[in-house]
Amino acid sequence: MTKTVYILGHRNPDTDSVVAATAYAHLKRQLGMANCVAARAGNLNPQTEYIFERFAVPVPELVPDLIPKAGFYTAGPPPVVDLNVPLWEALERMNASPLKVMPVVDGDGRYHSLLHYHAFAGNLLERVNPHKKTVIQTSVHHLLATLKAQPILAFDEERLFKAMISVAASTLDGFRSMLDAEPADNMLVLVGDREDVQRYAIERGVRALIITNGKSLGKGLKELAGQRRVSVMSSPFDTSSTALLIIYSTPVRFMGDATVRPVHRRDAVRKLRPQLAAAVNRCLPVVDDDGRVTGLLAEGDLINEPNIQLILVDHNELSQAVEGVENYRILEVLDHHRLGTFATPYPITFINRPVGATSTLVAGLYREHKVPLPRNLAALLLCGILSDTLLLQSATTTDADRAMADYLATIADLDLPTLGRDILGTASQAGKLPIAELLRLDRKEYREQDLRFAVSQVEVTCPDEIMGRHEPILAALAAERQAHGYRFAALMVTDITQLTSYLFIAAERDLLTLLTYPRTDQGAYILKDLLSRKKQLVPLLLELAEKAG
Repeated sequence: MTKTVYILGHRNPDTDSVVAATAYAHLKRQLGMANCVAARAGNLNPQTEYIFERFAVPVPELVPDLIPKAGFYTAGPPPVVDLNVPLWEALERMNASPLKVMPVVDGDGRYHSLLHYHAFAGNLLERVNPHKKTVIQTSVHHLLATLKAQPILAFDEERLFKAMISVAASTLDGFRSMLDAEPADNMLVLVGDREDVQRYAIERGVRALIITNGKSLGKGLKELAGQRRVSVMSSPFDTSSTALLIIYSTPVRFMGDATVRPVHRRDAVRKLRPQLAAAVNRCLPVVDDDGRVTGLLAEGDLINEPNIQLILVDHNELSQAVEGVENYRILEVLDHHRLGTFATPYPITFINRPVGATSTLVAGLYREHKVPLPRNLAALLLCGILSDTLLLQSATTTDADRAMADYLATIADLDLPTLGRDILGTASQAGKLPIAELLRLDRKEYREQDLRFAVSQVEVTCPDEIMGRHEPILAALAAERQAHGYRFAALMVTDITQLTSYLFIAAERDLLTLLTYPRTDQGAYILKDLLSRKKQLVPLLLELAEKAG
């Protein structure tokens, strides 16, 4: 099973997270990991949208959660059969399948029904009943294909009709009586080399004359059959075998089980277990948004590893990772934050360096592996560095970030101050967002022993608009704190023109009394010269929480 490797940043991704995933996925593919896919765990903020649009780079795939889903346990598109294929051919294909089931699809690959032996047997019994005449759906085309017959004359080959089968085993008079008692236009007559029977069947205008044992049509009868538009074919099989195979000439669409409903590839596995347990062969077809079959999910597949593996960038704390990450094998972590509580039962590649942006690390790996950087990806990585270091002015900025920014600017042919101003210009849009979306923009959850808290950060060029909404912001933080059981929930508003921040926080009074920073009229704490959530704010809040007990 080929596994997809998602390269994925944290929830509520910022620019650095999305840019790093995009560029690292490209590097991995260049190094031979063709199945690497850049992904994002949330919607893009206005700044990130602007950057991807400006440099014409496709936005990574959205993976809002990794709760185990049906599509994560299938081995790719399964063998399918077109609904117009004769039943005999479909059964031959199904018999070769280890699951002994086969999805029946239309011409566009959309699911129609599921062929399995129980459905086939039930449908066949309805059509082949000794107490009533056998009537099957077929066509001249299906008869020729199933019988491997030699066509002599063929009319309206593709038209389906309800066929009755007549075997000319009696005397000519007996055959005439039988044939005269039925409408001839949908009759299939099986006969050997008896020219008298052949002639009478043609004169009556039967739908098709099937000559068994490889025999040929009597002399002078072809012209008559043409005049009466009777299709004629020579079957290489004896009469009994031919009669049996005719039943199997019906299109598989009439033999599939339409009561078996498919599951969507994004359906959660936990909800599908009862449906799987009750399914025929404990197997269900899996479809995409267009109803096209993408896999078969068998109950036994759920004991295997899923077909998803992960590389985490810009975070290493599972509390910040996309929901469900614990269900998958993590191959690598590439990060520049503090080490969280993270453990795996197997060795992995773990790269964590004290730089200002994960984009700095990714750009460095291109140089380390001697892989040329495309100009548009160099531009993206440069934006990632400038965004995460607040234009190289944050306390987290290192000499490595500055040197890498100069290097990337040269490759991308960009002027750092001009690009910085362009990025700053997008920050003004963040203050206009709805409050719920504002708090999700770049929100990170932290766990420190029994302490859980969340801090969101938004960068703006003018904080006035956000300050004017202080009451609903504080109310939303209080609701978030209560809903998740946080010790505190905070929003850090960073003014990137004045290089200062404002802190809105919902917490118990014992913690708030320890915050000695001045406050605005809107109830926000003024954090002068404090720009970094990672290096400055989170350590401070942790220290105060420990003091508060």
